Amino acid sequence: MVKKIIKFFATGDDKPLLKDENEIKKIYEKKRWSVLISLILGYGFFYTCRLGLSVAKKPILDAGVLSVSEMGIIGSVLLYVYAVGKFTNGVLSDRANIKRFMSTALFLSAIVNIIFGLTDLFIIFVILWGLNGWFQSIGSAPSVVSICQWYSNKERGTRYGIWAGAHNIGEGLTFVVTAFLVSMFGWRAGFIGPGIICIFVALALYNALADRPQTYGLPHVADYKHDYSAGKPLKENVGKLQRMVLKNPYVWILGLSSALMYVARYAINNWAILFLQESKHYELIDASYVMGAYPVMGFIGASFSGFLSDKLFNSKRNIPTLFYGIIETAGVILLFITPPGNVWLDTIAMGMFGFGIGGLIVFLSGLIAVDITPKVTAGTVKGLIGMFS
Repeated sequence: MVKKIIKFFATGDDKPLLKDENEIKKIYEKKRWSVLISLILGYGFFYTCRLGLSVAKKPILDAGVLSVSEMGIIGSVLLYVYAVGKFTNGVLSDRANIKRFMSTALFLSAIVNIIFGLTDLFIIFVILWGLNGWFQSIGSAPSVVSICQWYSNKERGTRYGIWAGAHNIGEGLTFVVTAFLVSMFGWRAGFIGPGIICIFVALALYNALADRPQTYGLPHVADYKHDYSAGKPLKENVGKLQRMVLKNPYVWILGLSSALMYVARYAINNWAILFLQESKHYELIDASYVMGAYPVMGFIGASFSGFLSDKLFNSKRNIPTLFYGIIETAGVILLFITPPGNVWLDTIAMGMFGFGIGGLIVFLSGLIAVDITPKVTAGTVKGLIGMFS
């Protein structure tokens, strides 16, 4: 049974290389677009099954279902499990069939959300949200692995940036659509609704994602694009290369930097709506509209970051990272010094934070680390960085 499960999720064997160049190009380009679009939309919907608790906190409090401390425990359990899972599943992603691995994870996360919306017991909430943290951890690293498998070094930054903006799609859907569901139908709808939708999204992912190019008889992407700017594909054992990554001090420095950045990100994601309600006296729907500026500008910031660094800085990421960091910090300061009753200033502050954090997520949470390590270890690198985050 275990062997069958491992075989199901493992990457397939390489097929003999196709001879017809026109056929190779046709298949390659079709799958590249299918993979990229699926990763963007699929990873965005992962977030709708992760952030429901952020929107539903006050209604859950008002209903007396959970206390603030209990919700804090539930949220912490998800984050700790998520951290361990990102590293573990990142390592596994380097050897996995991303099509099966990622779609199955979203399907199981959707099921957990539906059950979460049907229970009332604190201990069940804790167990379910811990499971959700594990399944959610299979979204990020597999996405990066797939991007590295299908896009070469010179084009990776732009695609990575667009994909990284996907979480803003999910955050936007959560802060606006899920907030609407909660305000209209109660807190349970904030979990059951996204869960049902993500079941169908998971099925679509299974059909649209792909395994490595070589499993379809296609050449390595570096050979296909004649892009050897990161060196020729390495032939060493994957396990050996993964161990090299773990010994790379620059990866650990990036992990620490990402962790510090994520303190601000999770504070806004998990508590900003409640902060706006309690400290600035917004109604839920109004607070969600202010929060809406965050994912919209975050998507713009993330999408622009890869293009900016690829085209204007010759794929160098350090200066753009500093630029985004200054904007993110200014946004946080503006949000907290603005007195109640200034909707536009709060919205601008949230937009600045979103734009800045969008770019920082691209650079600090994966792209820089992927640039400086072997591409066959993209999952391990992303998982290690993710463990800090």
